[in-house]
Amino acid sequence: MSDLRVIGLAGWSGAGKTTLLARLIPVLVARGVRVATLKHAHHAFDIDHPGKDSFVHRQAGASEVIVSSARRWAQIREVQEGAEATLPELLRRLTPTGLALVEGFKREAHPKLEVFRAANGRPPLHGDDPRIVGIASDIPFPQAAVPVVGLDDVEAIADLVTARAEALETVLARLERL
Repeated sequence: MSDLRVIGLAGWSGAGKTTLLARLIPVLVARGVRVATLKHAHHAFDIDHPGKDSFVHRQAGASEVIVSSARRWAQIREVQEGAEATLPELLRRLTPTGLALVEGFKREAHPKLEVFRAANGRPPLHGDDPRIVGIASDIPFPQAAVPVVGLDDVEAIADLVTARAEALETVLARLERL
């Protein structure tokens, strides 16, 4: 049994999800919450760089590289083309305590806070996604069926994500049913 709770931040590119996370995480940590993040990338990315030993190991053909120090460790795993890890697989890799904030994976069936910025010019997501449990927005949505808080009210956003996050087991059961 896990004590991990899960909620995502979903929105169109440019809505401010990463900016909001950078402001939200310190508020949650100050409240004593252990925060883990899981970020989906739509493109190739690297966490090691040319000239670093881990990069050399990977370029030489290692399918997995773990870099470890007294302060942190990281694991890099090469996957075959089209073998992207699923959200449930990634969630299971997290330490099972605290709050997992998922950025991206907006089409998945986990609970999500929509991050909406009017200047982005994109339509809101909450009308088409029953798993959106709240909205952080720079404009009001009086007809929304979920709570709406100001995009700059980080304390209210912290209250909302902690109240609406769901247990890991509940999220995994839903994701794996689909």
